[in-house]
Amino acid sequence: MNPHNRRGILTMMAAMLFFVTNDALVKLVSSQLPTPQLIFIRGAFATLLLVLMVVFTGSWAQWRSVRTRTVPIRALLDSAATFTYLTALFHLPLGNATAINLAAPLFLTLLAVVFLRERVGALRWALIVLGFTGVLLVVQPDAHGLNAYALLCVVGTLFHAGRDLMTRMVPAHVPSLLITLSTSTMVTLLSGLWTLSAPWQPVALEPLMQLGGAAFCLAIAYHLLTLSMRAGDMSVIGPFRYSGLLVALVLGYVLWGEVPNLLAWGGIALLVMAGLGLLHSQRTSRRAALDAATD
Repeated sequence: MNPHNRRGILTMMAAMLFFVTNDALVKLVSSQLPTPQLIFIRGAFATLLLVLMVVFTGSWAQWRSVRTRTVPIRALLDSAATFTYLTALFHLPLGNATAINLAAPLFLTLLAVVFLRERVGALRWALIVLGFTGVLLVVQPDAHGLNAYALLCVVGTLFHAGRDLMTRMVPAHVPSLLITLSTSTMVTLLSGLWTLSAPWQPVALEPLMQLGGAAFCLAIAYHLLTLSMRAGDMSVIGPFRYSGLLVALVLGYVLWGEVPNLLAWGGIALLVMAGLGLLHSQRTSRRAALDAATD
């Protein structure tokens, strides 16, 4: 394995570890603070950290590059994803919420077909159907209807896919750190407005430190994810995104005693299979396109 892919795999796995740790920390605090106040405090910490990172790396000199329509649209989609996904996370097992969120590549493929007119073959359609079957097994609708928070988690995943689609449209010269900072700022401002709907609750030192830790994990995770995407071949690195699911299942069991039932385990397996299959099919398609171009 070439060193670029090895570095990309390690940074991807580290990013997933930090992302899920952030989710676990905010889930711990959710029993003590209202959702909008929690998101605002974490967002303020994360924005401060990102400002320091932008200044330290010198990216601030390119701040004019974010004056493009795609950046604020992406920030709005990411804000909607944050609000919906975290609200769902606070009422679902960590492993289940993480598994549902891993369906984002499936939604992204569908959105690319609709908005970018990308062509999808029969195999990829079959993988999408397989993945959505997995989502249903994790969500587990019954005779009484869908679990509202599981459905909200699916909506949050759709917003995440929309954010990823919009990321493709952001000009390549815009620094990744500035994109992340714009999103963090938007989340903080919107959640700040949301906090006006109810009185603030006093914040003890422990949850404040936990939110500070969550913000640190979130900022580091975004940076590591960017490094991994630029390190090597994404068809090799991408599958290691699913390491986050293992972290979520372990933390869910250790912190809350959460264990997915048999149907959820089956859904998780189908989601992972579909996601890996999509990555492999994309890699095969790119190779075929390159071979055709060189003929």
